[in-house]
Amino acid sequence: MYQSLIIIHSVTRWLVLLSLVYAIYRAYRGYFKNLTFSKVDNSIRHWTATFAHIQLMIGILLYTQSPIIKYFWNNLDAAISSLDTTFFGVIHLILMLTAIVVLTIGSAKAKRRSIDKEKFRIMLVWFSIALIIIFVAIPWPFSPMANRPYFR
Repeated sequence: MYQSLIIIHSVTRWLVLLSLVYAIYRAYRGYFKNLTFSKVDNSIRHWTATFAHIQLMIGILLYTQSPIIKYFWNNLDAAISSLDTTFFGVIHLILMLTAIVVLTIGSAKAKRRSIDKEKFRIMLVWFSIALIIIFVAIPWPFSPMANRPYFR
């Protein structure tokens, strides 16, 4: 089960990133071109948040099954000195939860606005902040904190 969760989590990461980048692009374009916030824009906002929440649920399942996390919590004193285990035990978890909260707040705020330009602005700002946090929290192959391949 653990290996399946790793693969699903890895693939879903790209779905979240692509939808988030596309949502930011649509928000940028809509804001600066004074476009109408269409049903398509609303669907993109909704599905981006939904994909992120699905990824969060997969991540929580993975967190409960991971041998790295089990080692981290069972050997806290020794594990805290390893950046790799500390990253997955605490840093990745906190940053990703923060990113999902930011994205969710942005989505909810944009949904409730009545002025189209405001919807685009809120999406642009909140989704961009979430994307930056996510980029920091992903264990990229080049990351100094913890690195993993692009696909697993």
